[in-house]
Amino acid sequence: MPKKTIMVSGFAGSGKSSLADSLGKALGLKVIHASSILREMATQGVQALENVSPQKIHDWWESSEAKEFMKRRLADGSLDVALDRKLTEIADAGNVVMDSWTMPYLYKGAAFKIWLNASAEVRARRVSERDKMDYGAILEKVRARDAQTKALYERLYNFKMGEALERFDLVVNTDTMTQRQVFGFVEAKIRASR
Repeated sequence: MPKKTIMVSGFAGSGKSSLADSLGKALGLKVIHASSILREMATQGVQALENVSPQKIHDWWESSEAKEFMKRRLADGSLDVALDRKLTEIADAGNVVMDSWTMPYLYKGAAFKIWLNASAEVRARRVSERDKMDYGAILEKVRARDAQTKALYERLYNFKMGEALERFDLVVNTDTMTQRQVFGFVEAKIRASR
């Protein structure tokens, strides 16, 4: 059987990590969370790439430390570039599902690419409910993070995140779907594509 590479993308709170975990379990693939690796790189630098951990890290991205890290990333994209090189190596090896903002835009090899589309309002509500935080404050953070993320990758790679969706094999609007429904729909599409 050929090696399978699946890439899940979407803005923060769209359900990338949850979908990647579910697909990895159902399809017997290794799961890589790019945000977890990037978080490790915030403290360890490029050396973090030597001991990549697929563990999800949620709360850190809302911390003041993460905000400072984003400022560093906006000023110097070298960690992002190093991460994307490592993710390309992982994707080339195959038998992996990864959630990543950039790889579906950058990766030239064969991969099944999924975009999870969710409004800022729905994503903020999900995070607010999950983390028991004020919805209005979360919505403001979600919108700010979206803008920063788009600006970073447009500057680094000249693509506009959330646009040019024709490069994806599957675009799923998750606003009115549960995690289970999204997983069932996507899994069926992947299995049908084999």
